[in-house]
Amino acid sequence: MRQGGPVEPSGPPFAPPVKRSVTIAGHQTAISLEPIFWDALRQAALDENVPINALIARIDVARLAANPAPNLASAIRCWLFDPMRMRQ
Repeated sequence: MRQGGPVEPSGPPFAPPVKRSVTIAGHQTAISLEPIFWDALRQAALDENVPINALIARIDVARLAANPAPNLASAIRCWLFDPMRMRQ
């Protein structure tokens, strides 16, 4: 269920990565993503009606199950473009 409208773009599509702190499983970590990916992640959190930290934590659990586990920023980018997720 979506809360509010679409997320407005926060920068040009070719902007450099932006580092943000997030809390996952009770500890803070920094993630560097380009603004277009931060926008997509915020939209996905709105679409799923969950806080962005909760969505990132869920992606983190899934990435740790992969062998080998990618870094968190890569896992987020891949999750955002996973065709199975997009069909739901």
